Amino acid sequence: MSNNRDARYTTAGRALGEARIRNRPTRKGGCGCPIIVEGRNDRLALESLGFTGEIEQVNRGWNQSRFIAYIFEKYGILNKVDQGPSVILLMDWDRTGGRLQRKIGERLEAFGMKVDNETRMELVRGLKPEGRTVEVLRSHAETLRPYIDVFDVVDSEEE
Repeated sequence: MSNNRDARYTTAGRALGEARIRNRPTRKGGCGCPIIVEGRNDRLALESLGFTGEIEQVNRGWNQSRFIAYIFEKYGILNKVDQGPSVILLMDWDRTGGRLQRKIGERLEAFGMKVDNETRMELVRGLKPEGRTVEVLRSHAETLRPYIDVFDVVDSEEE
């Protein structure tokens, strides 16, 4: 059982490590790629895992059309640093989160934006037994950080 957990956490650690690198501000060697989450607790969970870049919250009192337009105007079609997806879309992996992921992703892609959905899919595969929300990552931060740090070595001076 622990081997299975280790393999799942390695999968999640790789996805989170790669996302953390892309999310890191360019002045700190990252790509400045924002992560879009549902709300404040999701943002706090990512920060507990060492994310230091932009984290945009869907739930901010705006309608979805205004939010989509804001994201498109602020971040554009491609990431300017690595020419990869301009945003990482990370909704919960429950039914509501799945619908939101699909709907927001489709609307952003309708503007021609490249969207990273793969990070979420890796977390679904790796962490479903631990919970179905981004927020749950916070309670597993201490366990997950070493797995993430294998893929994204962070200078302790930086944090």
